[in-house]
Amino acid sequence: MKILVIGGAGYIGSHVTREFLDRGYQVTVFDNLSTGRRENLFAEAEFVQGDIHCEEELAGVMNRGFDGCVHLAALKAAGVSMQRPEEYSVANICGTISVINQAVRSGIGCFLFSSSAAIFGTPKYQPIDEDHPKEPENYYGFTKLEIERILEWYDRLKGLRYAAVRYFNAAGFDVRGRIRGLERNPENLLPIVMEAALGVRSQLSVFGNDYPTRDGTCIRDYVHVSDLAAAHVSAFEYVIREGRSLAVNLGSENGVSVLEMLEHARKVTGRPIPAVIAPRREGDPPCLVASSAKARELLGWIPKYSSPETLIDSTWKVYSGVYEETGHL
Repeated sequence: MKILVIGGAGYIGSHVTREFLDRGYQVTVFDNLSTGRRENLFAEAEFVQGDIHCEEELAGVMNRGFDGCVHLAALKAAGVSMQRPEEYSVANICGTISVINQAVRSGIGCFLFSSSAAIFGTPKYQPIDEDHPKEPENYYGFTKLEIERILEWYDRLKGLRYAAVRYFNAAGFDVRGRIRGLERNPENLLPIVMEAALGVRSQLSVFGNDYPTRDGTCIRDYVHVSDLAAAHVSAFEYVIREGRSLAVNLGSENGVSVLEMLEHARKVTGRPIPAVIAPRREGDPPCLVASSAKARELLGWIPKYSSPETLIDSTWKVYSGVYEETGHL
């Protein structure tokens, strides 16, 4: 079967591409390389450079008879979304609507949407299941929720079957070392920890230590990116097989605080990793932990690589290797 991965040169996109290739799919990557990297492309997958905001370029690639489309081309820094909502409106809402409309015109049978736990806001209960109230506290989460709602309508009105896969905190790198392209200007915790470990950053900023958690820092459910990639393939196969849409939460079901992750990183890397306490960021819920029961039941999905040690070890091998080879990140 033929799969189009939009944003397939990015961090998550390259792992999703690799998983589809490993399972025997014919894959095309569409990416404008604004944040994606050429070193994340694979010889087995065709690459088309283009932008989702260019209707001609988008139609040119999506009209090639794909069975499914994975949409990962979006901005994802929750804190930045609170400062620059106009950018997130254009990229995450307008851009995604363009992709959805073209998927309908092109007759693509399944639309896989990269969603987020940010749609839930501060949890009313833990762990967070699919029925949890959806009240995002940052604009990034709002954009993801709006697209999920649009997809529900397109399912009803246009027959576009979709899977909304809601990530909690994606982390780690391919454990076989096949993906080595680092994120540009990372906003997530582990890449920043790696940069501090290597001395690229003088220190790590911990945003708030007065949250109502066990050590005062935010708790997140970190899930290995290869586990997420496997869930994409299983979600696509479910939608094709069952002929109905799907929304699932994807997490390890294990909450780890910022300070706990930092201590794990110090042990794995053997580096001191200086850290300072900084003010809270607007829109950061204290704790987000997933229930992945629905993904287990419907997709048979069980995360294999999402322990803190594997997350950090797979990331450290890439970051330290790239730094050793090039002298910079």
